[in-house]
Amino acid sequence: MRPTPHKALGAGALTVAAVAALVLPGTPATAGPAAAPAACTPAQVVTNGGFETGTSPWTASSSTVITSRSGQTAHNGSSYAWLDGAGTTRTDTLSQSVTIPSGCAAATLTFWLHTDTAETTSSIAYDKLTAKIGGSTLATYSNLDENTGYVQKSIDVSSFAGQTVTLSFTGTEDSSLQTSFVLDDIALDTSDGSTPPATDATRTPAAPAYTVNLSSDTSGTVWTGHESVTFTNASATALGEVYLRLWDNYHGSCDAMPIKVGNVTGGTAGALSVACTALRIDLPSPLAQGQSATIGFDLGITVPSGADRFGHDGAFSFLGNALPVLAVRDGAGWHLDPYTNNGESFYSLAADFKVTLDHPSTLLVPATGTSTDTPGSSGRTVTTATAAKVRDFAWAAGPFTRISGTSAAGVPVNVYSVSGISSSSAQSMLSTARTAVDAHAARFGAYPYGELDAVIDNNYWFGGMEYPGFVLDLVSTTALTHEIAHQWWYGIVGDDEYTSPWLDEAFTDYATDLAQGKTGTNCWSSVSWASSAEKISNSMAYWDAHSSRYSTVVYGYGKCALHDLRRVLGDTAMAKLLKDYASAHWYGVSTTAEFKAAAQAATSTDLTSFWTQHRIEG
Repeated sequence: MRPTPHKALGAGALTVAAVAALVLPGTPATAGPAAAPAACTPAQVVTNGGFETGTSPWTASSSTVITSRSGQTAHNGSSYAWLDGAGTTRTDTLSQSVTIPSGCAAATLTFWLHTDTAETTSSIAYDKLTAKIGGSTLATYSNLDENTGYVQKSIDVSSFAGQTVTLSFTGTEDSSLQTSFVLDDIALDTSDGSTPPATDATRTPAAPAYTVNLSSDTSGTVWTGHESVTFTNASATALGEVYLRLWDNYHGSCDAMPIKVGNVTGGTAGALSVACTALRIDLPSPLAQGQSATIGFDLGITVPSGADRFGHDGAFSFLGNALPVLAVRDGAGWHLDPYTNNGESFYSLAADFKVTLDHPSTLLVPATGTSTDTPGSSGRTVTTATAAKVRDFAWAAGPFTRISGTSAAGVPVNVYSVSGISSSSAQSMLSTARTAVDAHAARFGAYPYGELDAVIDNNYWFGGMEYPGFVLDLVSTTALTHEIAHQWWYGIVGDDEYTSPWLDEAFTDYATDLAQGKTGTNCWSSVSWASSAEKISNSMAYWDAHSSRYSTVVYGYGKCALHDLRRVLGDTAMAKLLKDYASAHWYGVSTTAEFKAAAQAATSTDLTSFWTQHRIEG
């Protein structure tokens, strides 16, 4: 996204937290005597470890322990467990009964812990958090374990196999100076010892293939139909559930959702969570590694008023993030981050889409992928869009004016303009798009998405927004060049946009500078940090709390850091680094650690101080 300098929140941005609790299957019974050791079925036995489906089956000492209130932030999603933090004598507890099946050689408890404290000592543990199973203490943490973010803890609990025990956390605080112990994404994974536990780093569900059939009303603001998705479990750990992200429910409320899912097949729908933007679907039986499944559901979409990435500006509708897509599970667990209007929360794996859109013939429907139109029923057209290896699918509908051309390298480019955009402005944007797509392709690899659609409306409050093969933009050469660069940095080379927004925005702004002949000379000399906590690599959880600094640091300081890295490596080495890195992560996912390692491999200069100076951590 390319933010405008003084953007305001879009209309209808109110969200209401979901209150329905998800009833999950009970824990398995303790294994009885057997003639031979039981076979191990890898499993994750903690229920609601991310606290996103209410409080059940956790028992807490206070109703405030499991919370989404301000003051702390979740590791994933919106809820977490907050023990202590009162600054007075206090004991908070959190517990759940779990059954650790027999027959498994390995059982590992993992959880993410954030500790912040007002204690000033570096030697005395005044406030403590104790993790226990049954009557056995597993670990103790204290105010001495203060950290700026979450740290994952991992504890071997294999000795408890075959037992039903109580997993508990107890926080004790003395009479002064608060210490907060914040827990999230608690899991207890069992395996046969030859495969990693459920927190392995394999991203799943993999290779999603979406099939969508929707029909619109006369205005293109209401769409109804059906969606299905086939996917494969790539992880060594069984996949017992999936989550659908209904991102655009942010633009309504849980009582009036713009995105409605019903009549689920291939699984059992649970309750909505994360302000009704996440829907859990339990599969009939866990998928082993390499197994595939299909879920389907009826889908209803109502586009709200507003020139937003999901909204309609008069007769022109924009449907970004409107299709439910699968959430990702990786080494950090399920990624159920909240929607952010400040940037992006989106983290998805490359997928195939076939989307059929039945609409009035008076409406043009630009969309992700390559589209073909066929006659429908009287006065209607059926647009079928197909796209391979894309992370999302977006479209628009309205009486647009369309002009088309082809880049010098052969990429078809279409510009769709709302009323009020002059023909000269549209032609200028077409010229910009044709030039930009070739410039980026020459640096990072050939554009793979068949065609490129740009939808132009000067009323967009957000400046511009990227989707695969499809962008929304103002009449702006810089903004459009930026959004097209996102086809590589987010689209082809993916990333977790909530955790690491700099990996797409800073790289995209750097690519925009290169395309426009800007070298970023002396841009780092204007850097001024707002606090010691401010870093280029901070997550959207930080930037949503410091929104006025997001664009300055992530976009501005981020691209300046990459310009500085180019000066350290040299122009040729930097160009090779980025092209090779894009090739190595083509349709994959980039992380900060992987990029730092690739950069270090490209030079004999030790870059440790470079990352420290530029505040890039990970």
